[in-house]
Amino acid sequence: MKWLLLLTVFACTASAADVTGTWKGTAETPNGTIERTFVFKVDGNKLTGETSSQMMGKSVITDGKVDGDNVSFTITVKFQDNEMKLNYNGKVSGDVIKFHVEADGGTTLDYTAKKVS
Repeated sequence: MKWLLLLTVFACTASAADVTGTWKGTAETPNGTIERTFVFKVDGNKLTGETSSQMMGKSVITDGKVDGDNVSFTITVKFQDNEMKLNYNGKVSGDVIKFHVEADGGTTLDYTAKKVS
């Protein structure tokens, strides 16, 4: 019975990766490398925060979730006077998150983010 209790406690504490902090991400595109900074806050399974890049400025994270090692959220960016939603899905492995990003219209991009603080 004690083992069952210990396993239950461990499962609850291991259920969500703690990605709280600042992460720097890069993605390779046909036009070169682009960078984005992510500032995450985690409360239980809820992910909040913001992201920023030189090209598209600052965006607030919405619909953020952490489920085990999986992270997902949406941001809205303004590009050439048009708003676009970007849907991020990532997998945490230590101090690295591999993100797959899908934009309205089907464009995709992959980021590798590393924790900096």
